[in-house]
Amino acid sequence: MRRVVIVEDETAAAVNLRNMLKEVVPDVEVVEVLESVQESVEFFSGEVDADVVFMDIHLADGDSFRIFQSVDISIPIIFTTAYDEYALEAFKVNSIDYLLKPFQEEDLRRAIDKLHRLTASEQSSAKERREQMISQTVGDGVQTLLVRYKDKIIPVSNDEVAFFYTSEDRVTLTTLDDRRYPVEKTLETLSQMLPSDKFYRANRQFIVSRAAVKDIVVWFGSRLALNLTVETPERIVISKARVSDFKQWLQSVHLG
Repeated sequence: MRRVVIVEDETAAAVNLRNMLKEVVPDVEVVEVLESVQESVEFFSGEVDADVVFMDIHLADGDSFRIFQSVDISIPIIFTTAYDEYALEAFKVNSIDYLLKPFQEEDLRRAIDKLHRLTASEQSSAKERREQMISQTVGDGVQTLLVRYKDKIIPVSNDEVAFFYTSEDRVTLTTLDDRRYPVEKTLETLSQMLPSDKFYRANRQFIVSRAAVKDIVVWFGSRLALNLTVETPERIVISKARVSDFKQWLQSVHLG
């Protein structure tokens, strides 16, 4: 388990859960924090790449069971709530555990262990399906992006792109000749749109183009640091957990 979605309307509770997850799963990536039924319906209506959803039941605009009336969520769900009367209803959806607040780190660890046990038998076949899908879709994806610049809309070929970077909920496209444009899409959406043979989601901040990778430095903690042909706003680090996947992508592209 690495990629997590949190559905929680209390900021302090979401921060506490994020911190606790970091203790239990150091390389965890919180893909999104959603605060309402409406936000959740909109988010889960699209393609979601996550391993588990931690979901509170009482949200600002209603209980979270309303989400399932609008969208199907196939990702395993661990409910986190201060109320025990919803346990039966929780297990009618794709729930694998039910944590009563305030829960401790050990409770969270047991729930994650349960998730690992339930998914262990599927991981091998899922990996094969993903690799097959990637091999079948090489070269597919959006070839041109439309970006706004002042009062104009400019087409930018993905062959011109060096990287995408997100900061403070803003996404910027930087080209190989160092032009920069705002993009009205999230990295999650872009990663679904772009050709998988040309672009890689390096971490929460960056999607990088193969054409822009200049060299790679072995970083401390068995991580990798990427140097691109253009300057980046911060160092691009590939986590230890993603090194093997990144090397496989880079090698397959290079050999292709």
